[in-house]
Amino acid sequence: MRVGIVGFPGSGKTSVFNALTGLSAETGYGAARGRANVGVIKVPDARVDKLAALCNPKKVTFAEISFVDYAAAAETAASGQALDPKALQELRACDAFALVVRGFETDRPADPGGELRGLEEELILGDLGAAEKRFERLGKEGKADSREAKLVGRVKEHLDATQPLRLLALTADDRALLAGFQFMSLKPLVVLLNVGEGDVHAPVPAALAAAAEAAGARALSLCAKVEMEVAELPPEEQRAFLQELGIAESARDVFVRTTYALLGLMSFLTTGPDECRAWTIPVGTIALKAAGKIHTDIERGFIRAEVMRFDDYVAAGGSEAKVKEAGKFRVEGKDYVVLDGDIVHFRFNV
Repeated sequence: MRVGIVGFPGSGKTSVFNALTGLSAETGYGAARGRANVGVIKVPDARVDKLAALCNPKKVTFAEISFVDYAAAAETAASGQALDPKALQELRACDAFALVVRGFETDRPADPGGELRGLEEELILGDLGAAEKRFERLGKEGKADSREAKLVGRVKEHLDATQPLRLLALTADDRALLAGFQFMSLKPLVVLLNVGEGDVHAPVPAALAAAAEAAGARALSLCAKVEMEVAELPPEEQRAFLQELGIAESARDVFVRTTYALLGLMSFLTTGPDECRAWTIPVGTIALKAAGKIHTDIERGFIRAEVMRFDDYVAAGGSEAKVKEAGKFRVEGKDYVVLDGDIVHFRFNV
């Protein structure tokens, strides 16, 4: 999964990037103008940790998220915009966006709702240009009555009304037809309110939460300065530091869980002496397609899926034999819908 972090200059978006990734990218108005910071994190999963403790595998592999923090060119930032054409192109490849809005005071009053509207408008305008160009081309090619043209026309009308595409009712077939456009306002959106240290425990203001919900998004609050300090600590010290601050869990963990929910993602697990691993798939994925996530050869030669629930496996002390004795071991076919936390072993023909 690839998440784009965007925000107006001064919102602290690079500090948020550092807090989420544990990196130390340069911050400030003049930092990294016109290029992207990229960081990859392992998705925290206590189930993988537990399986590793039980199985002592040679390798432990967590799911991963890539974060892209793109700083607009200096002239774009000076004009008060967040995104330039190069940034828009870079961000189209992202699966979701984190819009950072300023919730701390500077020499200018904080206006998180206004920043949310402004950033959404930039995404919508970027999409509108692509939709208009395609709609015009389809007309020139004599395809004005085609299914694609009618769908793109609906998209264009929706964007013309300054509405993000995530609010447009689309079927699965519609989404498949539009996939190549990589429309940005169609992607899941998390609004991150970056607050000052004095507001670290304050909830998201009702007005911003309502504005995010109206845009089909979810709003979270964090203090990037504090979370950067947390991210710089060794893992074994992070929880103690958060407890001292009265924070239940890190913003990174909350963000990952929220983003997975918005994207409709989950993880199934594989375990054994060689590797314990989490595999990220969309909710509702059948066993055949989950097998293909591991390797196309497994999907192609699929025979059956041997399934255990994580809790049953742990209760059996990591013994497959004991899971079978308890009657909790299942053999499923290719159309079985894999569940979050399933431990799956695929049998297949080579």
